Amino acid sequence: MTANGSEGAMMTPRRITVGVLAALLFSAHSASPCTVVGGISSPSELVRTADAIVRATAVAYDRATQETYERQSLQPHTRVRFKVHEIIRGMDMGDEIVLPGFLVDKDDYSDDPAPRTFVRWNGRGGGCFADDYRRGGQFLLFLRRTSAGTYTVRWSPLAPLNEQLGGDDDPWLAWVRVESRK
Repeated sequence: MTANGSEGAMMTPRRITVGVLAALLFSAHSASPCTVVGGISSPSELVRTADAIVRATAVAYDRATQETYERQSLQPHTRVRFKVHEIIRGMDMGDEIVLPGFLVDKDDYSDDPAPRTFVRWNGRGGGCFADDYRRGGQFLLFLRRTSAGTYTVRWSPLAPLNEQLGGDDDPWLAWVRVESRK
């Protein structure tokens, strides 16, 4: 109690704890954590189950759209055009592919050694998938066909489906090339 007999100004340990918890709760991001049922797909499983695997460079936005996410799915509205350099697995796809994503000016190399078992940094923030692509950066894309007939890299949460490559001799690229021949 305070000198005038009220309890309002006194900060007890319980009030401090409640206040800190409330502050954390209200300042937390609205993104919910990713849930993966059955675990993250193994690298060998990713190679086996992808409809196509390509090495491609992020070139430009496909069309001018606002860079926003849909609130529920955290899916980008913008679409990035990629120039395909190598088809490691899959049918002839032509020399371009377009995928949802954002172009950025910074690299996002994985810290996971080959064979990769986890998504690169950009995909670890609650949305389960990495959607940023360095303009001019090369990426190894594990693709699945959607019911609409387009391709997506958003089919196995927290898996390394669109990792940025360090060059033509990247260890992840080399491992996937060998694994895809099995």
